[in-house]
Amino acid sequence: MTISIDSRPLNIGVLALQGAFSEHVIVLNKLANTENISKVIEVRTKEQLGSIDALIIPGGESTTMALIAERSGLIEPLREFVKTKPTWGTCAGLILLSHKATNTKKNGQELLGVLPVTVSRNKFGRQVDSFTISLPSPCLDAVTESGNSNSFPYVFIRAPCIIGIDDPLVQELIVLPTSSPAEEKGDIVAVKYKHLLGTSFHPELTNDNRWHQYFINMARENI
Repeated sequence: MTISIDSRPLNIGVLALQGAFSEHVIVLNKLANTENISKVIEVRTKEQLGSIDALIIPGGESTTMALIAERSGLIEPLREFVKTKPTWGTCAGLILLSHKATNTKKNGQELLGVLPVTVSRNKFGRQVDSFTISLPSPCLDAVTESGNSNSFPYVFIRAPCIIGIDDPLVQELIVLPTSSPAEEKGDIVAVKYKHLLGTSFHPELTNDNRWHQYFINMARENI
């Protein structure tokens, strides 16, 4: 069941400079009728960015994505957009949204700097260390069909991790189980802050669309 906050049709963009943008576009197009999405736009220009209500920044290579955005004159428009408009960063997108990132490449990288968290880049290792884990997800209750489990299959591919929260208004949505009895708390892999959503994982690579529905509802609350 979807909770509709605002019935106005939404234009939702996916930053399409590099990475797994097409998978997000496919999911949004599947949801277009039921979620009242007017247009799903692959964003590559300032003009396209100006035509949308909400934005998804996909997974990929965060340094490369930032460089392409800078060279195409999109980095500053992006920075202004994410200050006020609903934006969801997945994996590399989470890194770009963050205030600070560790384990970056030698010369560092450009960050949009709006999400008050510190992110460790590639916290979970290389491509061969990718994994999937199903976890209870109470934050998805509002978009879970009655009678269905709220467990979600979380896919991690060269994923970052949130290692510091710099504002008490940041809400922790998903925390992984601890890997040893010595750990007091598991890794934070999803947060919400005002109009921003940041996740370490790749929901677009599953057959479960609830995180996209969650973001759509969140976008309606913030437009």
